[in-house]
Amino acid sequence: QVWLVESGGGSVQAGGSLRLSCEVAAYTYVSACLGWFRQAPGSEREGLAMIGLDGRTTYVNSAKGRFTISKDNAKNSLYLQMNSLEPEDTAMYYCAADRRWEGNCRQPYDRTDFPDWGQGTQVTVSS
Repeated sequence: QVWLVESGGGSVQAGGSLRLSCEVAAYTYVSACLGWFRQAPGSEREGLAMIGLDGRTTYVNSAKGRFTISKDNAKNSLYLQMNSLEPEDTAMYYCAADRRWEGNCRQPYDRTDFPDWGQGTQVTVSS
């Protein structure tokens, strides 16, 4: 099974923080590059960060410095810590998995063609 389930979204004021979680099916967790993405209304889906099976992380420009991707192997879970949130961060946030390359995250690191996706969790940042 491939399932991914996000949680942790909500409404926050500008400058606040949120921590998103993504529970991942064990079979997927141990074989995939995992990533966080977002999509705002009227915009294309945007990659934020990826983490490989070896724990190596990569970030896209909009996420650098404010967002941190991490995972907990004991819980088969992926996280995105988001700090200093801005109204422009308002979007649906998704976690996704790519099992095509044995857990390695391949370039380009801003790609959004991951095969397997969660249902998303909404983040709303008010000014």
